[in-house]
Amino acid sequence: MLATDGRKFGPWVQDRALRILIGGLLLLPYRVRVPLCGWVLSRLVARIAGYRGRIRDNLHKILPDLPEDEVRRLELAVPDNVGRTLIELYSGQEFVERCTRSEPSGPGVAALDEAHASGRPVILVTGHFGNYDASRAALIARGFRVGGLYRPMSNPWFNDHYVEAISRIGKPLFPRGRRGMAEMVKFLRSGGMLGLVMDQWMQNGATLTFFGHEASTALSAAELALKYDALVVPTYGIRRENGLDFDIVVEAPIPHGDPEVMTQAMNDSLERLVRQHLGQWFWIHRRWKQ
Repeated sequence: MLATDGRKFGPWVQDRALRILIGGLLLLPYRVRVPLCGWVLSRLVARIAGYRGRIRDNLHKILPDLPEDEVRRLELAVPDNVGRTLIELYSGQEFVERCTRSEPSGPGVAALDEAHASGRPVILVTGHFGNYDASRAALIARGFRVGGLYRPMSNPWFNDHYVEAISRIGKPLFPRGRRGMAEMVKFLRSGGMLGLVMDQWMQNGATLTFFGHEASTALSAAELALKYDALVVPTYGIRRENGLDFDIVVEAPIPHGDPEVMTQAMNDSLERLVRQHLGQWFWIHRRWKQ
């Protein structure tokens, strides 16, 4: 059965269920909606969608010596963080205010200030960790011109309001594809800062390592940096113990060189933080497909 514009009916039903969930949660105070969405994802959705099994499989593959009680904890902690991230992205200014309660810190902050003052392009690399849009929100609030490249969702109805939601955090946003890439390059060449999420399996990526296992990784951030003389700066929004606020960490720029060496440095940067905060990385992803 198809909807009138040719898009499949099943995804439409899924989207309506998500709209009801998100719409209902947005009626609640921020301090209630964020942990509640985490609870719904971790206790209900994760079980139905098979996320717990995928988390367990990834952990057994990558960290086989992890104690069983820690695996069980992460089966709940990971989707809890995913749920919190989802509703935060729909919370607009309330989320931005949480991201700006403390100044960004780390050795890369001065480099960003200098690049902004001189008009040098910057590529901000991050992963599906903590809340991957927290650093974008914080750096926009600091006065930086930060754009983001995003991959359109496979569910077109969900994609429509998801893009609208993340646009409220900041613009411009560029969809993957020919038109989006052209606009993105123009923005980058004008001295903008471009945010890229780098930790998903890419079919035509380079075979690098993540947690010591082969992981196909896009070289696009390094290649763009070399082509347009852009800084490459890892940045992360690390969720604090209260589950609502963030530490915005800006690491030192990655030196220019061979694209694979640069990209491996990005993988290593994310891995170091994930090891410190295992529950904040999206272990539901199929990062290792071989």
